[in-house]
Amino acid sequence: QVQFVESGGGLVEPGGSLRLSCTGSGITFSVYHMAWYRQTPGKERDFVAIAIGNDVTNYSDSVKGRFTISRDNAKNAIYLQMNDLKPEDTAVYYCNTSPTKGRPWGRGTQVTVSA
Repeated sequence: QVQFVESGGGLVEPGGSLRLSCTGSGITFSVYHMAWYRQTPGKERDFVAIAIGNDVTNYSDSVKGRFTISRDNAKNAIYLQMNDLKPEDTAVYYCNTSPTKGRPWGRGTQVTVSA
């Protein structure tokens, strides 16, 4: 059974940084494109960043230049380094494959950016 576990969220002031981690079981990350998504109450889950293979990354326009996705296949993990955080980055962050192909979502990790 596929399971994703996200961690590393928290409360941070505008301009601050956080590093999110995602590990998985029942799935080998190295086989898939892996991505981060985020969701705020009442809205759909949005794409944030994707790691395509080991060398290619892509980002939503809203986070480009501030967030960096990386992966460690040996640890079956992906990460999201978030710098220069803004209040509009406040959301629950999730990881999953891309496309998700119906794979279950984890509980996510809450990121709150507030003074």
